[in-house]
Amino acid sequence: MDVSQYLGVFLDEAKEHLQTLNDSIMQLEQDPNNEDCINEIFRAAHSMKGMAGTMGYKRMQQLTHDIEDVFSDIRNGTLKVNGNIIDTLFQCLDAVQAYVDNIGQTQDEGTEDNAHLIQALANIRAGGAGVDEQKTENAPAASENVQETVHTADAAVAYQEIRIDPDMKAKLEGDLSDGKKVYGITVHIMESCVLKAARAFLVLKGLEEIGEIALCEPSMQDIEDEKFDTTFSLLLVTEDTIDHVRTIAEEVSEIQKVDVGDYDVKNSKNSEDDSHAPAPAAQASKQTANVPVPQPKSPAADRNTPPVKKPAGKSVVSRTIRVDIEKLDSMMNLVSELIIAKNSLISTTQSEELSNNAVNERIEYLESVTTNLHESVMKVRMVPIENALQKFPRMIRDLNKSLGKKMELTMTGEDTEMDRTVVDEIGDPLMHLLRNSADHGIETPDVRISRGKPEVGQIFLHAYQDGNSVVIEVGDDGNGIDADVVKAKAIEKGVVTPEQAEALTEQQCVELLFHPGFSTAKNVSEISGRGVGLDVVKSKVESLSGEVSVKTKQGEGSTWVIRLPMTLAIIQALMVVVGGEKYAIPLDSIQTIEDVNPKDVEFVSNKEVITLRGSVCPLIRLSEALDCTEAGGEKDDNKVVVIVRKKEQQFGLVIDQLIGQLEIVIKPLGKYTGKTKLFSGATILGDGEVALILDTNSLV
Repeated sequence: MDVSQYLGVFLDEAKEHLQTLNDSIMQLEQDPNNEDCINEIFRAAHSMKGMAGTMGYKRMQQLTHDIEDVFSDIRNGTLKVNGNIIDTLFQCLDAVQAYVDNIGQTQDEGTEDNAHLIQALANIRAGGAGVDEQKTENAPAASENVQETVHTADAAVAYQEIRIDPDMKAKLEGDLSDGKKVYGITVHIMESCVLKAARAFLVLKGLEEIGEIALCEPSMQDIEDEKFDTTFSLLLVTEDTIDHVRTIAEEVSEIQKVDVGDYDVKNSKNSEDDSHAPAPAAQASKQTANVPVPQPKSPAADRNTPPVKKPAGKSVVSRTIRVDIEKLDSMMNLVSELIIAKNSLISTTQSEELSNNAVNERIEYLESVTTNLHESVMKVRMVPIENALQKFPRMIRDLNKSLGKKMELTMTGEDTEMDRTVVDEIGDPLMHLLRNSADHGIETPDVRISRGKPEVGQIFLHAYQDGNSVVIEVGDDGNGIDADVVKAKAIEKGVVTPEQAEALTEQQCVELLFHPGFSTAKNVSEISGRGVGLDVVKSKVESLSGEVSVKTKQGEGSTWVIRLPMTLAIIQALMVVVGGEKYAIPLDSIQTIEDVNPKDVEFVSNKEVITLRGSVCPLIRLSEALDCTEAGGEKDDNKVVVIVRKKEQQFGLVIDQLIGQLEIVIKPLGKYTGKTKLFSGATILGDGEVALILDTNSLV
């Protein structure tokens, strides 16, 4: 069987288990005696081992097996958690993460054996385990699967009810005469398992490698289509032992129990015999009074076997499914086309000046349907920002040790939802800002104490929704930013001249940190000082149609503020005309729309400005910025000015004509014009005309 079709499932679950291990070991470091945490780590490591084994990734299987062994000893009290164990385990998780990354890129785990980590785990166990090491190592497995140690030949199980036709019986008798063995196997999958077909497939694949599957109930096709409950049975022809067969099946995660025994070919039931007697099922019920027995396939047995009560939590688990992002993208494209069709219909009725009430009612209904459909699809695409934040507590923990500082990370608003595309892209910029706070912001403990601060520095990450945007604040209570140091470094690097530097405000000096290659670090390290970071943050955030700013006070700390749109697919925009062409301005960036008298326009440093409610607002004539001809009109006519905001500053965009608000679909410009800074995309209007979407961040 080809396992490549389950590679995506493997990677998704591996990443989930890795995150569980990281979070749980972090918790265990704070509370070494937390039994629930220890058990959770053991289960996750066991699942990772089984998944890796069934997919054929032996190096990953070996490492996770050794991690499992360490926690086997911890669970039994023969080993105590200490700092050395925690550090080693985190190194092991990094190695497993490297395996997963390699598998995701090449479908191969690589050639790194991580022998030093395996030896380190062995040393930990040797130093903490007693004389009964081997016994305690196997104790957890025995306690978890105590019923599996009972030889299943002593109890009537589902595989004994498998019926075979005369041809199959003759074949199996021939296999037995050749010295082979015929085993009956019944596999019980956990009730909470979401991907039953995948688990069954991995079991069947593992068994096929050591023998031949003669018969399967239900059929292979029904198992692939998931047309079974939680139990399936099969007949296996092999030369291997029962223990090895059971081990292969049990290595698959979410397998609750595996029954294996010799199948009695001679006394097997004929599949062509329709007289299904209830006696075997009744006898099985007596022999296994306290053991949950799978319901036999025969109707008579169904009537005699009491129904098994399913756990109440199953329906909750099945509410969550994995959906390929490409399917959601396809659905979103269809919604986009529907919105374009709606706009086209509206445009046509307006141009033809139709006033038929029935037509207008249908347009309103279509608009309602498309809006609801859009909102529904967007909810499917929305995921908590927590997905991008989970790795940061571990990162700060590692930086504590490498920098010799004491820091705590506080995060709020992890349940704030954003479009999946934005969440996938925002992780790296946030990581840069947090590392910047840890390295540049937080002082060493002795410096903090001398300044009257707590010894432990505070780093925070807050996320919250603000209208149609999500705001993420990353900051610390450390040094803050010294504008004079930044200014001096900028002059040294030639970013500004001394004359230009003198004219800069304190905030403008601080924002020089976003200049490419700029760094105030004196030494280059693995964490910072290479001049790569804040410029990457700025470019990445702006590529997501967002903006980033910084607020700082020397000696008290800094806060970096990122504002991002909740979605990058369909937005509300203001349609305007400049030089005879239609353009779209995203509504999120617009503050107000003003009607300005030319007499109110003044000049400051040869640049046009207006006074707007007590504040000076620079003007940008879009006809000049876009290099097009301004629409004609009387010189003294009032001008329409769209007031937009970038960070704390307001700017006025002078346009020729205002059309109105419209829901638009953002289309990429393509590889030939994709790097044009003035435009973030394009949209198709109702009449089929293409309008460019202005990037106000680039304009101002």
